[in-house]
Amino acid sequence: MTCIPEHVRGILNTLESGGFKAWLVGGCLRDMLLGRPVHDWDVATSARGAEIGLMFPKTVDTGARYGTVTVVTADGPVEVTTLRSDGVYSDRRRPDRVQFVDDLLEDLKRRDFTINAMAITTAGELSDPFDGRGDLERRLIRCVGRPEERFSEDALRMFRALRFSAQLGFDVDSSTMDAVRSCARLCAALSAERVRDETEKILMSPKPELIGAAVEDGLFSGRIEKAALPYNALCRIAGLPEDRRLRWSAFCAVLQRVGLIPSASDFLLTMRLDAKTVRYCGAGVAAVLAGPLPEDRIGLKRLLSHIGPDAARCAAAADVVLRGGDTLRRIEEVISGGECFSIAQLAVTGDDLIAMGIAPSRQLGAILNKLLDHVIDHPEDNKREVLMKRAQKP
Repeated sequence: MTCIPEHVRGILNTLESGGFKAWLVGGCLRDMLLGRPVHDWDVATSARGAEIGLMFPKTVDTGARYGTVTVVTADGPVEVTTLRSDGVYSDRRRPDRVQFVDDLLEDLKRRDFTINAMAITTAGELSDPFDGRGDLERRLIRCVGRPEERFSEDALRMFRALRFSAQLGFDVDSSTMDAVRSCARLCAALSAERVRDETEKILMSPKPELIGAAVEDGLFSGRIEKAALPYNALCRIAGLPEDRRLRWSAFCAVLQRVGLIPSASDFLLTMRLDAKTVRYCGAGVAAVLAGPLPEDRIGLKRLLSHIGPDAARCAAAADVVLRGGDTLRRIEEVISGGECFSIAQLAVTGDDLIAMGIAPSRQLGAILNKLLDHVIDHPEDNKREVLMKRAQKP
C-alpha cells in the first residue's frame, strides 16, 4: 500500500493529538489499496470546521456548509471534512442540509460506491462496512445501499460508475447497472459542465469505448438520443494519443456519423468546451465527414494548409476511429518533418514582396498563396531566391 506522505500524516496526527478522530477516506484510500498514484488526499474527522481552522496555520473554508476545510501545506492542499450524514438532494447534486455526526459509519453510508466508502487510520486500522476491499479484489463497481437512492441523490453518480469502470477496468455490478438504466432520465437535469467533465474522463481512460454505454443507456438524456454506437470504432479511441481534443473529435465523429448530433461544433458548444476545442474539433470532424482524407503526402499538406495543423490532427484522429488506418501518424510525420504547408513557412514574406515593389493588396495575398501552392508540390523550391523569381512571373 502506498505510504502516506508526511504532510498528510502530519494533518492526521495533529487532529488526533487535539483529541479528535481522523481517517483517510474515499478515492485516495481506494487508490492506495490498488497501488495506484494518489493525486488528492482526503481526510475525514470528528473535528468541526472551526476546530480544524484553529489547529493549522493556513486553512481555506472551501465548503464550510458541508464541513470541508482545505488545509494548505507546503507540499500541497489536503481537504479535511467533518463526519456528516446528508439530507435530501432536491437539486440532485448536493444535499439540502447536512448533519455533522461523530459516527464514521454514518459518514460512509452516504458515499456513492463501496470502493469509495472505506476509511483508514494512521495506525492502519481499516473501516470497511460495505466490503469495498472485497469489491476491489472482485474488480467491481457497486453502490452503497440501494443504487436507485444513490442515483436519485446525485444523477452524476451514474456517469461516475462508468468512469470508474473505464479508468480501473472494473465491471459494474448488475444491480447497479440495472439502476443506471432505470434512472438515466435523471441525468437530463445535470449541468453541461458536470457531464462534460465525466465524459472527458471516460474518453481519456484506458477504456474510452464505455462512453458508448453512456449513450446507449440514456445518460445523455436531453442532449443525445439513446442509440447503439459502433463498438469497434469506439474501441479505436484507445489507440489515439492521450490528447483531449483528438479524443473529443473521435467521439463527435462517431456521433455525427450515426446522426445523433447535427455537427461537432454545435454539440461541443452545448457541452461548454473551450473555444479552441470547438473550433479545431468542429473543423476536423467536418473535414473527415466530407469524404476520405488524402493518403498522399501532397494531399496531406494541402489539408494542413486548408484547415491548419490543429484541426488536421483532429480530422486524422476522427478518420482513424471511423475508418481505421494510420492517417494520424502520417499527418504527424508531415508536421514534424518541417515541410512547408503554410504561408508562414515560406522562405519569403509579404514584406519581401512589398520591398520588391508589389503593393499591399489582394494581389499580394494571391501571390503568396500561389507560391505556397507551388512549394507544396515542389518542397525543394522553398528557397528565397527561387520564390522571389517566381513572384515576378505574371
